Amino acid sequence: MKVLFRITVLAVTLAAITITGACAKKKVAQVPPPPPPAPAAPAVSLTAHPDTLTSGQPAVLTWTTSNAADVTISGVGSVVASGSKQVKPTESTTYELTAKGPGGERETSARVTVTQSTATSAPGLTDQELFARSVKDVYFDYDKYTIRADEAHITAADAKFLNEHPNLVIVIEGHCDDRGSEEYNIALGDNRANTAKTDLVKLGIDPSRIKTISYGKEKPFCTADDESCWQQNRRDHFTAALH
Repeated sequence: MKVLFRITVLAVTLAAITITGACAKKKVAQVPPPPPPAPAAPAVSLTAHPDTLTSGQPAVLTWTTSNAADVTISGVGSVVASGSKQVKPTESTTYELTAKGPGGERETSARVTVTQSTATSAPGLTDQELFARSVKDVYFDYDKYTIRADEAHITAADAKFLNEHPNLVIVIEGHCDDRGSEEYNIALGDNRANTAKTDLVKLGIDPSRIKTISYGKEKPFCTADDESCWQQNRRDHFTAALH
């Protein structure tokens, strides 16, 4: 009887182990890995400067893109992912940028409005006299040398006149108000003059026609000690001579 009892207990134990092992094998289900993230959609921007000009005057298209493998601009063709290019539209043109990548396609545009050229002229006036009448100074904010948004049309108009009078060379004088040291203002005036030069070159003026000089606070246009006077002294002043 003892032998039979031991055999029965052993059989029950083995059966329990078998059942437990079978359950252990079944309790963990394999979870599939998550799908990879979707590719990011392209990001795009496109600007034109200036966006209003006369026929024959250049504009500069500037663009940036990301997550794009193929970038094209209408009227220009395939371009690098980010860059700039000078264009000379003869009529009002909308430049459309298309960027394609693994994450899809994005478009944006910039319009350049072209107006009919009207050369500046007046009977009996020399080109230098016309220059003095037509070309305007550019003004700056305190301690800044970037051209303000409300002054951008001034450099565009100055460039238009210079494009129509290629026999003139100009000097851009950088000026400052009387706050700050002499050395600091000389450097600030130099930056202001070269900022205007860079803008005019982008607008099609040959850099060999432009010279720059900084007077800092040495030659003020106004001597009162207030903001309205200081504003008059924070400027680029233009003078001209025959080529």
